[in-house]
Amino acid sequence: MKKAITRCPWPTDELYLAYHDNEWGVPVHDDRLLFEFLILEGAQAGLSWHTVLKKREHYRAAFANFEANKIARYGDNQVAALLNNAGIIRNRLKIAAAIQNARSFLRVQEEFGSFDAYLWRFVAGKPIINHRKRMSDIPARTPLSDQISKDLLKRGFKFVGSTICYANMQAIGMVNDHLVTCFRHRELC
Repeated sequence: MKKAITRCPWPTDELYLAYHDNEWGVPVHDDRLLFEFLILEGAQAGLSWHTVLKKREHYRAAFANFEANKIARYGDNQVAALLNNAGIIRNRLKIAAAIQNARSFLRVQEEFGSFDAYLWRFVAGKPIINHRKRMSDIPARTPLSDQISKDLLKRGFKFVGSTICYANMQAIGMVNDHLVTCFRHRELC
């Protein structure tokens, strides 16, 4: 008899399940993907991550596959098109933030050589492995996410509050917050 796989309790459908099993908590070092997660986490503000995941492919199409150098040049015509795009979250502030964040992202790449080098220096290049037993043990923010948020804001980024930063840290594997009972916790240690 095949043993049942134990997961974190939050994947409630196939989309969430695939994200949990294949992406969440996996260390990301690709600048384009790091930028994608940063923009998507900002888009999530006030909404569920599930809502954003359902719109992810639309975001990729609307935001030039998250190529920061293209998004940084978006002007009024592109903003108007985005505001009329039913496939994404049509919030003027979040759209403006994505464009501003592309510009800030490019400046960080220039200063540090890559966004990866900039971001992962906060954890000395290695994921923080947590040992959470219950979902209620997982914080919404930490002193480290406070620090990263403050630094990003200083560099001109928008929609990068501490809670968004912590969710981003979880998504890109800077922290492993899979519950210790989840098969992915062991795999990502």
